[in-house]
Amino acid sequence: MELGLQQSLILTQQLVMTPQLQQAIKLLQLSRIELAEMIQQEMEQNPALEEAGTEELSDKKITAQESETGSPEKETPVKEVTIEEKVRTDTDWENYINEYNSTGRVYMESENIQAPNFEAFTSDKKTLDDHLQWQLMLYGLSREEEKTGHIIIGNLNRDGYLCSDIEEIAQSSGQDIELVEHVLSILQTFDPPGICARNLCETLLIQVKQLGIDNPVIDEIIKNHLKNLENRNTKKIAKALKISLDDVRAAVKIIQCLEPKPGRKFSTDEPAYITPDIYVYKQEDGFKIVMNDDGLPKLKINRFYMNAIANGQKISKDAKNYLNEKMQSASWLIKSIHQRQKTIYLVMESILKFQKEFFEKGIAYLRPLILKDIAEDIEMHESTISRVTTNKYAYTPQGLFELKYFFNSSIQRTGGESMASASVKEKIRLLIGKEDPVNPFSDEKIASILQDSNIQIARRTVAKYRKVLNILPSNKRKQL
Repeated sequence: MELGLQQSLILTQQLVMTPQLQQAIKLLQLSRIELAEMIQQEMEQNPALEEAGTEELSDKKITAQESETGSPEKETPVKEVTIEEKVRTDTDWENYINEYNSTGRVYMESENIQAPNFEAFTSDKKTLDDHLQWQLMLYGLSREEEKTGHIIIGNLNRDGYLCSDIEEIAQSSGQDIELVEHVLSILQTFDPPGICARNLCETLLIQVKQLGIDNPVIDEIIKNHLKNLENRNTKKIAKALKISLDDVRAAVKIIQCLEPKPGRKFSTDEPAYITPDIYVYKQEDGFKIVMNDDGLPKLKINRFYMNAIANGQKISKDAKNYLNEKMQSASWLIKSIHQRQKTIYLVMESILKFQKEFFEKGIAYLRPLILKDIAEDIEMHESTISRVTTNKYAYTPQGLFELKYFFNSSIQRTGGESMASASVKEKIRLLIGKEDPVNPFSDEKIASILQDSNIQIARRTVAKYRKVLNILPSNKRKQL
């Protein structure tokens, strides 16, 4: 077999995404906070990019200063100062003489008053670790016990439960297991009640003990019947303990007042605030869409570098190439941001056209909508619509919603057009909110009620929507 070399020509088509196009696509899917951070980062890295309005403000200040400091054509005559010879009749001479003849210094009311410490107006939220460490240092333990206590506190999770075994803590602290258990028993008496427990049963028993409740029924339910209590199966608990249902219900009422997560009130999680990208306002003749540009800097290309290249100033070739590259990058970023805002506006305008009844009447009138409908309406690709509606929020007369919320699958109805799945979820939520807490609706019953309203839905679909709404099943919603 002979080996040889030969040349062949093949024509192929290939889609190549330039860095500028990749940046434009990335801008579409960024949230508002991410976009502001990206703009700030670009302004720090690109000297040709700056915030619009800074030069204009400085020019105005310079012009104002020149107008104030400019020499006037005619000097205004200075008014001669004369001494008023007439004595005022409204002077309180008695008070004046008393102050003048006083033996010591007279302090006025506005003097010697310390300004308030503004740092005292901001509260520093105490963490669970700080709260327990403070109690530990006040307890008066030995050095070995304090060291073990610090290790135990360091092994607590955010809910206040001990995540490590006694053996592991003893090994890491170099102490005996008996000493670790002794320190743990001391820490379990600290505030908040139920802290440093190893499981739910132990934390509930600690809280019952600290409350001074001596009831064997409560202890027995906590130790052996938490699963039945979770399923609201009071009859099974009463049969197992051979007591009446009233005694079980009385014990359950006390258990319901206990805290299953002792460290919850010391949570340091900060609420996440959402700033809408779009505002939709109701007007007499329809709706008005307003883009929210607050907090986003207005960008422009630096005038100094632009004039340096345009006027042909003497600069090196490398510097000129560098400035050309940075100005092109700045120009493309500005165009991409404007295109992003324009695309979001067009998508919101199309959503408003399809979901007009929702904006006027509420969630019950939300129509089925898919990305393809919007893409065909504004003549864009579905992937672009998907990027635009990700992490973007709109403030509407019905509340604050993510743009993804307006896209729903359809639920068939026996008579009439199909219904959006979000509207069905809202109906399920309203039905459960109005149910009898003693006899809550099952998923089968909810499906039957919806079918009476000409909404064809299966029981498993009701269960899926109920889980999405974070609603418990009927056996766990039942009030004792």
